Amino acid sequence: MKLYNTRSQQVEEFNPQTEFVTIYVCGITPYDTTHLGHAFTYTAADILIRHLEHQGQPVKYVQNVTDIDDDILRKARETGTDWHQLGNEWTAHFIRDMQSLNVRAPDYFPRASDTIPQIIEMVQAMLDAGVAYEADGNVYFAVEAWPTYGELSHLPRAEMLPVANEHGNRPDDPNKRDPLDFVLWQAQVPGEPAWESPWGPGRPGWHIECSAMAMHLLGETIDVHAGGSDLVFPHHESEIAQTVAVTGHEPSVRFWMHTAMVRHEGEKMSKSLGNLVMVRDLLDDYAPDVLRFYLAQHHYRRAWDYEAGELEQAQEKVRVLQKAVTSFGGHGEALDPAPSQAAFAKALDDDLDTRQAAAVLVELAQKIRQAAKQGQQVNDAQDALQALGLVLGLRLDAEATGGNVMAGWNRHLQHFEEPA
Repeated sequence: MKLYNTRSQQVEEFNPQTEFVTIYVCGITPYDTTHLGHAFTYTAADILIRHLEHQGQPVKYVQNVTDIDDDILRKARETGTDWHQLGNEWTAHFIRDMQSLNVRAPDYFPRASDTIPQIIEMVQAMLDAGVAYEADGNVYFAVEAWPTYGELSHLPRAEMLPVANEHGNRPDDPNKRDPLDFVLWQAQVPGEPAWESPWGPGRPGWHIECSAMAMHLLGETIDVHAGGSDLVFPHHESEIAQTVAVTGHEPSVRFWMHTAMVRHEGEKMSKSLGNLVMVRDLLDDYAPDVLRFYLAQHHYRRAWDYEAGELEQAQEKVRVLQKAVTSFGGHGEALDPAPSQAAFAKALDDDLDTRQAAAVLVELAQKIRQAAKQGQQVNDAQDALQALGLVLGLRLDAEATGGNVMAGWNRHLQHFEEPA
């Protein structure tokens, strides 16, 4: 298998470093979810994981919940809601959307707020290593102390600050030595939640949360770290600096996988612009298989625009697939699915080319229908079509989400639903 690595900006051979492929995907900040951009990221990761598992490769998968964050606290103040309750409600909403879309549950689904001890330990290690400093109860990473800062994003230093500022950086913080230094630990602000630390009560910065959760659950070097392309800088760039500063091991991530942005009416789909297309609304009009097929027709690295007409086209193709798995054949020569299986695997091995893989499914479905009309035996081909469809998250003739998907998410859901 070959995957594009954001760090090297090249497609590289992918082989796991151990028995398990370790995968970490940056999760939601639960205050308004789930839009089509979210769905694109998590279904792309889902297809990668399903493809690996279909090939017999075990996967250990972590997706986090950023439940303590500036945006969460702002939304809680605006709505008069407790920040913890707000996070629980939107995370439960997200989980139900993932179940509807037949997305495999992560093996671990940690909250940032449950990882405070590991975060504090990492922050202290960075202070001890001389790459961080404390000022007035805050702790900052000193970017000047990390010469390779920028190796992932390939941004020149002059372009870093404006991008960081767009993602919550506060360049005028009087406690900073450099406007680009980022917060590892933030001193308590009146009215905000806080945890005790060696530097006084406070809460973690954004970037350190993912570093701590990834390292705690997957080890010092992981195979794949995925997320939206808007996270490359400063979030993932800062993760590298933090983790390597603590462990001394390079690389902390072997493959960085970033999904492209989804646009609506020519602009990036985002909460700040208010141009979100919500998954729950789309599922009112289209079956989950249609939405999964629609998303799979877009390569994960290429930005695209939401078009309702493309959903209609996806619906027609899904109907072709569904008719193929329910066609009745005869007792003649069996249709051999092996060429389609090989073409499907080749497509996904080529940097997760879901668009080509989806085309292979439609072609196989058409062959099945034609063979059935000619009295050929099509049972093996139908079984193959369903199995390959499942790699793309398609249920086809199944009426309900798979039991393993429901059970996996329900195991996490119980931690976010309030007792009756």
